[in-house]
Amino acid sequence: MTETVPRPTLEAVAARAGVSRATVSRVVNGGDGVREPLAERVRQAVDELGYVPNQAARSLVTKRHDAIAVIVAEPEARVFADPFFARQLRGISKELTAHDNQLVLLLTEGRHDHARVGRYLAGGHVDGALVFSLHLADPLPELIQRAGVPTVFGGRPGWTGGRGEDVVYVDSDNRGGARDAVRHLLGLGRERVAHITGALDQTSAADRLAGYRDVMADADPLLVAEGDFTAVGGERAMRELLGRRPDLDAVFAANDLTAAGALRALREHGRRVPDDVAVVGF
Repeated sequence: MTETVPRPTLEAVAARAGVSRATVSRVVNGGDGVREPLAERVRQAVDELGYVPNQAARSLVTKRHDAIAVIVAEPEARVFADPFFARQLRGISKELTAHDNQLVLLLTEGRHDHARVGRYLAGGHVDGALVFSLHLADPLPELIQRAGVPTVFGGRPGWTGGRGEDVVYVDSDNRGGARDAVRHLLGLGRERVAHITGALDQTSAADRLAGYRDVMADADPLLVAEGDFTAVGGERAMRELLGRRPDLDAVFAANDLTAAGALRALREHGRRVPDDVAVVGF
């Protein structure tokens, strides 16, 4: 069995630097009031001894945890199968790492998961939360508000009744982007443009459908089929559309995974892309 090497202590750093324990504590916790020559001696001693501050003890002093929760309101299978979430997490991780913060990933699939996440946030383990892929009936916003954690939402919240007026969120122009995609297809000379939606209990999908309808106000309702932002959902919806309107000549898909599923169904039905059917994914 490998013996555990004792960790360097605050006292050891103080002895090496020739300063008091309180001075070391102020330097390693980012406090003020220490002259730069002394602070430099402390930092050098920290490097030489390999001292790592105890996070629990440090949090008591700084009132910070140097950790941000990233909450994705989707099941594990969906998150790890969708490249969108991988790119998202990679970008978040890069920024947090640059600011010496840790990413804590929390996924929710059902009521039990919601309660677990609520307890974790209320326990004071993180300094803030980033929340993605909310569904309209999701209880997470209320749980987060109760926990008192500063939060930024990825995507426009779909709350009603006055909730969320002071909510901070970041989103793309889903409606405008959808209009541009459909206009592009019409500009190619396509006339029967179908739309495969995302999960309509999410504002991103609802906004993209609204953008499609802005341009295709007089379109046959049979040209719209509901998907769920997955390749399987896109494939299923594409088959439905081909059964309803075999004369369609273009498809606007709610995202790229949906478009990939649609392409599979089109190939199965002998349709050439883009010769017979043009496909655009958001």
